[in-house]
Amino acid sequence: MKFTVLSTSLSPQSRSRMLAYLAAERLTTQGHQVTLLDLRSTPLPAFDDDATYQHPNVQLYRQAIGQADGVVLALPVYNWATGSGAKNLIELTGSHSTTRGLSAVWFDKVVTFLVAGGLMHSYVSHHPLALGLITDFKCILNPYHVYAIGEDWEGDTLRPPVDARLNKTLAVAAELSETLQGREYRSTWEM
Repeated sequence: MKFTVLSTSLSPQSRSRMLAYLAAERLTTQGHQVTLLDLRSTPLPAFDDDATYQHPNVQLYRQAIGQADGVVLALPVYNWATGSGAKNLIELTGSHSTTRGLSAVWFDKVVTFLVAGGLMHSYVSHHPLALGLITDFKCILNPYHVYAIGEDWEGDTLRPPVDARLNKTLAVAAELSETLQGREYRSTWEM
């Protein structure tokens, strides 16, 4: 399977970035083809619904998402919501200036969330973003996701319960992507 792993944090000490890199490494070890894009090393402009569509990095992200059987979104939680980098990325790749919203690389993608937060209370902070992906792009969400807080880490290593959750989450992502690869329908903008 082809996976695109997206690290959307801009923090230099990002734990969600660590989750992204762990996921990319494990998916590669399992024999999947993985494209890893990191907003720190491949930045995107702020969405303006105009000229930013032409930014070369926007095209790079669009291509990586469009070619993927599954997308892994790694993101931080700030102030009880997902970090702005993920939303900006989705806005920039959700449509483009020539089709004005009639075409999107996100349609029908299997999406898996890897989330890093400060408190366990923010466990479902990614749900509004997930609902937008379901509603706008008919994405299929992996029912398993990883939510890790500071206590779930020992240095750069996940503690066993969360590490096992990461493995299960990635296994379900691969199974869903493979199962849905041959589906006959293709979604478009519709209600």
